[in-house]
Amino acid sequence: MEKIKLAAPCLFGIESIAADEFRRMGFEDAVAENGRVRLSGSFNMLARANICSRFAERILINLGEFSAVTFTELFDGVRALPWENYIGRDDAFPVNGWSISSQLFSIPDCQSIIKKAIVERLKTKYHLSRFSETGAEYRVRFSIHKNNVTMMIDTSGEGLHKRGYRRNSNSAPIKETLAAAMCALARIYPDTQMYDPFCGSGTLLIESALMAANIAPGLRRFFAAERFGFIPESVWREERTRAQDLILHNVDFRAHGSDIDKAAAELTLENARRAGVLKYVSAKAGDIHNFSLPEERCLTVTNPPYGERLLDVKAAEELYAVMGNRFNPGYGRKYFIISPDDEFERFFGRTADKRRKLYNGMLKCQLYMYFKNNN
Repeated sequence: MEKIKLAAPCLFGIESIAADEFRRMGFEDAVAENGRVRLSGSFNMLARANICSRFAERILINLGEFSAVTFTELFDGVRALPWENYIGRDDAFPVNGWSISSQLFSIPDCQSIIKKAIVERLKTKYHLSRFSETGAEYRVRFSIHKNNVTMMIDTSGEGLHKRGYRRNSNSAPIKETLAAAMCALARIYPDTQMYDPFCGSGTLLIESALMAANIAPGLRRFFAAERFGFIPESVWREERTRAQDLILHNVDFRAHGSDIDKAAAELTLENARRAGVLKYVSAKAGDIHNFSLPEERCLTVTNPPYGERLLDVKAAEELYAVMGNRFNPGYGRKYFIISPDDEFERFFGRTADKRRKLYNGMLKCQLYMYFKNNN
């Protein structure tokens, strides 16, 4: 069959990481763009992307793109697309999207026009005057950027960052996809000893464990496209079996967490159990003032509280100074710390060996990487 065009939105700053991951999955044409990756593949590859992607926010079918500066052009462009190849006569198709730097800036008006255009297209194909929309739900998504319209169907349902293990969290959790990207940049291996002294609900520990054991993050959840009539059920069985077969068993990886809040440490263990990685994760109550690492190769990846999140700015700066004293350089020790504070290095007491701009939601951050002079 002809390849399906796909788009995989992701957090700004991790597009290249996501594209590399898709290539490792077997996609031959993954191209990183601002905030997304373009790719194409079979039904199996669509399912594989949903089940296995650690970094994408969702997987969308890209039906087509066109320019529009008037509602007439928007209507005609949407109506020209082959919606009947995907949406059945009884299926529901709610419409949502966004518009930036475009003449068509009213989201409600765009939604209404797009919905009407899809209905008119399907009327001519199914010879119906109205649609019950009682069947499977196909969430139609549009983006309009500088008058360029992209029309898509969401195959994921809930965002891919919702792995299913974090039903409860602490007051300021890091997004799972961002945590996975931090772990990828820090280079998690099956024998890594990883530490997080601000573990919170355990997201960094769990994502690192999933990565070390090569456990697909979406293996335990359901996707919207599993209800799509045009995708055989066997596709999902095949791809889940494939992902299951790729899991590494009996790896030497260990993730060690601590948090000043005892309840957070307990929550970390509960979330690790839900994720199926409890045997790789430990967590306990502990103050950063008492944090220490063993005399062996180890990796610290952490998301400390900061002024705009949990602490006032002065308290956050004092915390960075304590971290600088406790995070000692030495043989085999590497530190990866995310913070939105441009003055982090000054308070930490050392200049990072490398920095990378990432986004925690809408908050611009830097990943400060300390890895030199550790051989």
